[in-house]
Amino acid sequence: MSKRENPIYKVVFLNQGQVYEMYAKQIYQSDLWGFLEIEEFVFGERTQVVVDPSEEKLKAQFDGVIRSFVPLHSIIRIDEVERLGTAKISEAKPSGNVMPFPMPMPSKDN
Repeated sequence: MSKRENPIYKVVFLNQGQVYEMYAKQIYQSDLWGFLEIEEFVFGERTQVVVDPSEEKLKAQFDGVIRSFVPLHSIIRIDEVERLGTAKISEAKPSGNVMPFPMPMPSKDN
């Protein structure tokens, strides 16, 4: 596979107990130690009749955001992709008896 002129990256990361799957054009290590910078978020066009509420929630949440700083330990995976997919949020479901890191600290009430 040859290098594309304008690559698109799929970034999957944990945020407050949810898994975010987003697409961006620029990703690089931040000067702010321990963070990854994500710029130029890409969302699907509204050419379809069916609207994905998860993608609409992400569009609204990241509206006006120029750059996001994501902690390196929250990153699950980064892929360079050929085609733009649908951005989405899903619940982080622990599997088996191993708790994934990082997870929000349990409150003292629990």
